[in-house]
Amino acid sequence: MPEIARIIAMAAIGCPLFAAGCSQEAPAPEEEIRVDAAIAAVVNGSPIYFADVELEAVSRGLVGPGEPFGIGHAEYQSVLDQLIDQRLMAQEAEARGLHLNETARRRLEVARERVLGNLLVENLVAAEVTDERVREMYAEQVDLQQLDDEVRLRHILTDTRDAAEAARKRVLGGEDFSTVAFDVSRDMQTRIEGGELGYVAPGRMGEPFTSRIADTPTGEVSEPFEGEEGWHIIKVEDRRTPPPATLEEMRPDIVEFLTWEQIGRVLKKLRADAVISPGSGVPRVQPETSPAPADEDTL
Repeated sequence: MPEIARIIAMAAIGCPLFAAGCSQEAPAPEEEIRVDAAIAAVVNGSPIYFADVELEAVSRGLVGPGEPFGIGHAEYQSVLDQLIDQRLMAQEAEARGLHLNETARRRLEVARERVLGNLLVENLVAAEVTDERVREMYAEQVDLQQLDDEVRLRHILTDTRDAAEAARKRVLGGEDFSTVAFDVSRDMQTRIEGGELGYVAPGRMGEPFTSRIADTPTGEVSEPFEGEEGWHIIKVEDRRTPPPATLEEMRPDIVEFLTWEQIGRVLKKLRADAVISPGSGVPRVQPETSPAPADEDTL
């Protein structure tokens, strides 16, 4: 389930459950290490499993969840070398007894909590964010969508009404709209494309365009009308109702929503059942304040 790794990484960044570890790179989901798991390297008798190298590459964004990664990939050796260095430094820290002091114990506990939190999220996703639930939500979203019709437009922009009327007469006289647009339109962005605006939603264009589009039949050219930038004529090339986004297009957003929904439910219950008391000894700082605006008389 490729979406899980992406959501786990997002949860590690944004969810309060993982706030203690946000200063580090977002961890990828933990995998159960199998006895027969492939080993990428052995450092002083301590194995580095290929699964760890792969998950590190995913967490760094070098590959996406489920994408192939291994020997031959441009970044494989770099990722492995960094994990080897990390293991060597950890071994040296233990040899010096650094893992026994209180600061180290607290940090290791924070890391442990982060890993366990990731495992909980992975469990929630696997149990609750099923393909059936994703499909149900997709169907709900499609039913809720109210897609506006789109029109394919061309337009010509001129300085005056007379110039717009002259351009319209040329089109009605048989000249191609795109040719006339290239000759006379002041809109430099669309002029070279023959006045092409592509498919647009009329309601998002604002007046007077919305009304003029509604009044202009498909294949026809509008009367000249004045806008903020000058005088326009438009041609409605086509009308269509856009299809809704496909399931696969919406799947990532749906999975993300369902995952955060489950995390929210679990956290709400956990907080309601927990005994959380305020701590003590935490230093207090003055909140930052924005400087008062300068008095105009002093400028």
